[in-house]
Amino acid sequence: MDLESRRDTDDKLREECGVLGMYDLDGGEVASTIYYGLFALQHRGQESCGIAVSDTTGPKGQVSTYKGMGLCNEVFTPETLSGLHGNIGVGHVRYSTAGSSTRENAQPLVLNYIKGTLSLAHNGNLVNAPELRRELAYTGAIFQTTIDSELIAYLIARERIRAGSVQEAVARAMKRLAGAYSLVIMSPRKLIGARDPFGFRPLCIGRKDNAYILASETCALATVGAEFIRDVEPGEVVTITRDGISSDRSMCFADRNRQARCVFEYIYFARPDTVFDGVSVYHARIQAGRFLAMDSPVEADLVVGVPESGNAAALGYALESGIPYGTAFVKNTYVGRTFIRPKQSDRVSAVRVKLNVLKEAVCGKRVIMIDDSIVRGTTSHQIVRMLREAGAREVHVRVSAPPFLHPCYFGTDIPSEDQLIAHGRETDEIRQLIGADSLSYLRVERLKEMAGGLPICTACFNGDYPTPPPTEDIRGEYAH
Repeated sequence: MDLESRRDTDDKLREECGVLGMYDLDGGEVASTIYYGLFALQHRGQESCGIAVSDTTGPKGQVSTYKGMGLCNEVFTPETLSGLHGNIGVGHVRYSTAGSSTRENAQPLVLNYIKGTLSLAHNGNLVNAPELRRELAYTGAIFQTTIDSELIAYLIARERIRAGSVQEAVARAMKRLAGAYSLVIMSPRKLIGARDPFGFRPLCIGRKDNAYILASETCALATVGAEFIRDVEPGEVVTITRDGISSDRSMCFADRNRQARCVFEYIYFARPDTVFDGVSVYHARIQAGRFLAMDSPVEADLVVGVPESGNAAALGYALESGIPYGTAFVKNTYVGRTFIRPKQSDRVSAVRVKLNVLKEAVCGKRVIMIDDSIVRGTTSHQIVRMLREAGAREVHVRVSAPPFLHPCYFGTDIPSEDQLIAHGRETDEIRQLIGADSLSYLRVERLKEMAGGLPICTACFNGDYPTPPPTEDIRGEYAH
């Protein structure tokens, strides 16, 4: 199924990917730890995954790589992991928001160039990808993929020819990049992490014994038994060598007044046990539910969440309102975010394969259903109908995000405006379309408070893009 067809049958947002890097200063093997770390980040990407490793004491330029289409446990086997020898490595899980879903686009990318090798894993989207691609093509670049991660790798390689170090080359390349990126980069003797000046996507640092780890989320550190050290700051470049970890603050060119973390990391993308820039994702979702109860109260018998990210917000609503919290949905945990979907005529069953209603929990009751978002509205309509078929007397929908009115260009696959149910419609009209008795969204003003007061990006809700949006289609132009 092609990318657009797959999106049409799924009304949930997707985020581009998760990254992880590790350097064991004692020379221990890192591949298996990276594998388990990627397992913890599987929710960030389920189309492809990969690991690249090297030995910092061996010959420069020898990189072992294995990647493929599918989940981590589908791509890797004990045999493939045992063949990845090295004490430094990077890993990646991917969901495509730009570029086609093919093995060629799986990461990490490994480049051989005049200064050696470069292995890169990237989370995010560049808004100036088309012009960078043209510029590089006209100077002789031959592309092996359709993803903007390859553009970043090329720019770093070119800057490295003139720079005194890899980390300096990364910092120079960052000045050419516009948009969202968290990077984990492996050179023969160094592991480097970098985050865009806006801080759109998360990246944190951990330590396990005498090994350093870079990861998209703190939950990956906890999974492998690593201690959280700190977050990579927006605009920062951190370097891990045999001498330890360092950060050249002269390379940190972020302006705190212009930071713009993706608020959907808190609402939906990140795992609830993750802490993102000092703010607990679980607490943020509890807060969102509390705000909904404060701002949009309604009489009811039961508060339920649409699994999984709606659950914490539903608990927050229940705690604030005093209405009992319960479980109304049984989720098939063996169905990932991508699976072999029914034919177009059987769309409804795609939701039922993933989700079923507990009739005993909702029959005869007035139910408040908390969901994290409504994109096209197709899934919301089906879930409301399922609750009614199970005997719910009333279904009141509360959404722990504001209405989507504008597309995203920074690594979230929020579609064009004409596909967004909220675009050009009043809330009551949307309520009628999804079949609910009432409908309320989280107020935009509540978002920053939910995110602990940190600067956030709200462009998909109000069109206030932190950096000018692209003038060309960056999400479909290179997709097959």
